[in-house]
Amino acid sequence: MSINADFKRHRRLRSSNAMRTMVRENHLRIEDFIYPMFVVEGENVKNEVPSMPGVYQVSMDLLLAEVKEVVELDIKSIILFGVPNDKDEVGTGAFIETGIVQEATRLIKDKYPEVLIVADTCLCEYTSHGHCGVIHNHDVDNDESLKLLARTAVSQAEAGADIIAPSNMMDGFVKVIRQALDEAGYTNIPIMSYAVKYASAFYGPFRDAADSTPQFGDRKTYQMDPANRLEALREAESDVEEGADFLIVKPALSYLDIVRDVRNNFNLPVVAYNVSGEYSMVKAAALNGWIDEKALVLEKLTSMKRAGADLIISYFAKDVAKWLKENE
Repeated sequence: MSINADFKRHRRLRSSNAMRTMVRENHLRIEDFIYPMFVVEGENVKNEVPSMPGVYQVSMDLLLAEVKEVVELDIKSIILFGVPNDKDEVGTGAFIETGIVQEATRLIKDKYPEVLIVADTCLCEYTSHGHCGVIHNHDVDNDESLKLLARTAVSQAEAGADIIAPSNMMDGFVKVIRQALDEAGYTNIPIMSYAVKYASAFYGPFRDAADSTPQFGDRKTYQMDPANRLEALREAESDVEEGADFLIVKPALSYLDIVRDVRNNFNLPVVAYNVSGEYSMVKAAALNGWIDEKALVLEKLTSMKRAGADLIISYFAKDVAKWLKENE
């Protein structure tokens, strides 16, 4: 049988590994990753998060050893989350000078000034009720919360944070934080806004790591409905107008359409947050031998770059750095 070869030969560009590498459109680089770290109070504490194998809560005295590992893997950026022992109704530990993130930032910057520190700016890890702001009438008071979030951002900048990353989803949070930073003389500190943050079921393991489970209700009055797409553009547009320098989409994997929408509509760097639930499911399947972890993780993270992400916050960052070095 003769074949009428008037069709396109797409397989020509897949014929060898060298050929596939030559025409590859999207690449993962170690520089693309921001690694989350959880700092706790106490001494000689290194607690593995039960639902997140390989992720640890680390006390201040062991923190530099963890940062050293990150530096040796050529990971350039980390995002810090604090887990204090004492909490109160307004999250005082978030904005005081001796707060755990502030102390950790100073410690890291003294030893590793080249590490770029992103400070997560929220109150939920510090409030006794676990919500991201001040509670009035059994709900989060948006404008009162903004005042404390602004104080938190300034205190983090004073401690040496390179980037402020507000994750609270209060209306106007970028504008108020930008104003506070500028008035305090931190005009050159950028804001990496959690511009599009959904009320997602994928956050469960993070709440183990950060001890931030709400003590009543949920966060659906301030985080976004997973069913909504156009709302994401409204949220991102507001943050751009208010002075954001980066736009985070969280979670990443189930919201790649949103990552692409944000990429297509705005010219700021887009950050995909590869969240805890996405991490834990892969780790659980890998521990059971059901998947090829390396291949699956690299495919998943590449999909985020393909969707339009410039940067990825990921608990897999150390694993990926090791794999990329092996490939080199």
